[in-house]
This record gives sequence, C-alpha cells and structure tokens, in this order.
Amino acid sequence: MALLIIGILFLLILVVIIAVAVYIFKTQRQLVNMDELCKNALGQIDVQLNTRYDMLITLAKKLKQFNEVEANSMIKTIEARRPTGNITSAAEAQQQQDFLGQMMSHLSVVVEKYPEFHFDEIALQDRKDTKEYEENVRMARMVYNDTATKLNRIIRQWPSSFVAGMLGFKERDYFSVNNAEKREIPVDQL
Repeated sequence: MALLIIGILFLLILVVIIAVAVYIFKTQRQLVNMDELCKNALGQIDVQLNTRYDMLITLAKKLKQFNEVEANSMIKTIEARRPTGNITSAAEAQQQQDFLGQMMSHLSVVVEKYPEFHFDEIALQDRKDTKEYEENVRMARMVYNDTATKLNRIIRQWPSSFVAGMLGFKERDYFSVNNAEKREIPVDQL
C-alpha cells in the first residue's frame, strides 16, 4: 500500500514538473516571437529613416547649384547625425525622426529662397516620397506599438511574468505623440 502511494505521488510530481516545463517552454517561445516582431518593426522604421536620410542628402546635393555653402553644411550635419547602427528602441527612433523633421524644415526654408528649385524634378519627387515615407513610418510605428503591447502584456501578467523575468525579457517602450500641437486637431480642419 505504501509503495502504491509513493508511486502515485511520484507520478503526480512528474506530471506537475512536465506541465511546468511545457508552460515555460510555450511561454518562452511566445516571448521570443513577440520580441522578434518588435525588433522587426523597429527594423522597418530604421529602413524608412535611412531612406529618408538618403533623400535629404540627395536634395541637399541638388541644392548645391543654388547655394553650395548651405548645401555642404546640411550634408555634413545630416551625415554626422545619421545613425551608424540599428535602432534598438522607440525613443531612439523618435530622436532620429525628430532630427529628420528639423532638417526637412531647415531645407524647406532654404528652398523658399530659390523658387526655381520648387519645380525641379527631384524636388517634386521628394514631395511625393515624403508622403510615402510618412505613411510607411506611421504604419511601422503602429505595428511596433501593437506588438509591444502584446509583449508587455505577456511580461506583466502572472505567471508568465515569472518566466519573462527568469529569462530576462523586459517591457518595450511605445511610440507616442510628443508635441501637444500634434495631439490637438483644430475643429476647423476636420
């Protein structure tokens, strides 16, 4: 009788150990999947930012025919601030995007001085590419935020939070609208 009870307890402990191991394995795979999707979304944003850097440099080079000093200054600034590695966080991507916005604003001010540049083929193509770029970045940011939400939820919920902590998974930050002006849409523009 004692041998039967020991056998049942051993079997029960074995079943619990197997269930815990399966849960840990399943949760780890889910965490890795979400983490990779977050990295992929950041990679997409990185590709879009690099494309935008290339377009800005092309425009600045085209501007050389009108103002070489201004163009060279812009090219040096753009190349100095261009990231050398992959973007690893939403904050880092936002920083790069803010810089690109500043450079685009500066370029727009410079271009205003040269009306003939407005009708240039490259300048017209850039306006089209800028809209496409903005849409691609917007979509990539939405994908990233959705994926980060799913990952963060798994990391914060119990018992998966125990597995995530044990395996070193950390919550991801989100992209957000920093500028109060961008949050408030005037009613007359609707």
